[in-house]
Amino acid sequence: MEIIQVKDKQTINEFHQLPLTLYKNDTNYTPLLRIMIEDTFNPEKNVKFKTGDARRWIVKKDGKCVGRIAAFFDEDYSQQYEQPTGCCGFFESIDSTEVAFTLFETAEKWLVENGMEAMDGPVNFGENFFHWGLLVEGLMPQTFGMQYNLPYYRRLFEEYGFKTLYEQYSYSLDITTPDLPERFWKIAAWATKKPGYSYKHFTFKDQDAFIRDFIEIHEKAWKTHENYKPVRFEEIKQMLIKARIMFEEEFIWYVYHNNKPIAFFMMFPDLNQIIRKLKTGKLNLLLILKMLMYKKMKVINTCRVIVMGVIPQYQGMGIESGIFYHLKNVMLRKKQYKDMEMSWIGDFNPKMIALFKSFGAKHKLTHLTLRYLFKVCNI
Repeated sequence: MEIIQVKDKQTINEFHQLPLTLYKNDTNYTPLLRIMIEDTFNPEKNVKFKTGDARRWIVKKDGKCVGRIAAFFDEDYSQQYEQPTGCCGFFESIDSTEVAFTLFETAEKWLVENGMEAMDGPVNFGENFFHWGLLVEGLMPQTFGMQYNLPYYRRLFEEYGFKTLYEQYSYSLDITTPDLPERFWKIAAWATKKPGYSYKHFTFKDQDAFIRDFIEIHEKAWKTHENYKPVRFEEIKQMLIKARIMFEEEFIWYVYHNNKPIAFFMMFPDLNQIIRKLKTGKLNLLLILKMLMYKKMKVINTCRVIVMGVIPQYQGMGIESGIFYHLKNVMLRKKQYKDMEMSWIGDFNPKMIALFKSFGAKHKLTHLTLRYLFKVCNI
C-alpha cells in the first residue's frame, strides 16, 4: 500500500475519480463539482491560505486508488478551541480499516507538524455551508453542498478514535402545503409593517454592501456560540462568484431596523438536481450550457436554506415571520419549487431548531462533526 501526496495532474485526476468508482452503483450519490473542489485547494482562489495551509493524499493498493483525504488548518478555526485544532475532509475509502487508518494517520502527522493537537472532520477548508459533517441518518440524494457518504464511514472514523463534537440537523418543509395557520401570516404581516423596520432582498448590483451587512449580523448572532466560526469578506465574495449560476436574488433577504442590519436569510436552488442529470462534476462549455438550459426549463423543485440569523436583541420579535411573509410572495410566483430544505442547524442552536419545527418542518437528515484528540507524544 502506498500513500501519495496529490500534487500533479495524474494524482488530481485519481483524487476525483475515486468517488465515481466507489459510488458507481449508488443512485443517491451526486458528483461534486470538480472546479469548486480544485478552487478549495488553490491558494489563489481560497483566502483560507492566507492564515493556513492544506494538503491532499491518495492511497493506492495493487496499483489502484482506494482512498483519499485532505488535511488543513487556518488560524480563525484552530485558535478558537482549548487546543489548536486542524481539520480533515474530502475523505473517501473502500471498507478497510487499513486504508482508512493510513489516511487518518497521514493527516494527523501533517497537522501535528503544523502545531495542531486535534483534528475535526469530515469538514471543508472553507465555509461550513458546504461539505460539512458525516451523514449518519437520511441516505438519500443530497441537496447541493450537503455531504453524502457510504454508511460504513462512521465506523471507520469512530474506530480510529473520533468522537462526536456536535450533531447537525436538516429539516424539510413542503412549500405546497405548509403547516402554517392563518394566525402566523397575520403576525408575519404585522411584523413587516412595524415602524423603523425594512426588508430588502439581495442584489448582485449592491453585493459588497450586502456582504458587509451579512458579516455584521453573523458575528453578532453567533459570536457567543462555542462553535462560532468567523467569516471574511473575501470568502463570501468568492462563494457568490462561484455559485452565481444557482443564486436567485429574491431567495436572500435582509432585515434592517433604523437602517442597521439585524437579520438575514439565505437559500438557493438545489443545483444537484441538474448535476445528477449531467452525471458528472467535471464541467466543460457544453455541460455548462446544458446546465443553464435545465435551469431555464425549471427542473429544480427544491431549494436549500443554508443560513438564517437574527442578532440577539431582536430575537423573539417576529422578524423571522416577516422574512417568511416576503418569501411567501416570491414562492407564489416561482411555482416550480415544492420543497424547502433547511440545512444545517447544530444541536447547539435549540432556538433555530424550535423555529423550524414551528413552521411545520420535518426532520430529514443528521450529520455529525467529529473530533479526534491527538496523542502528540506518540507521533
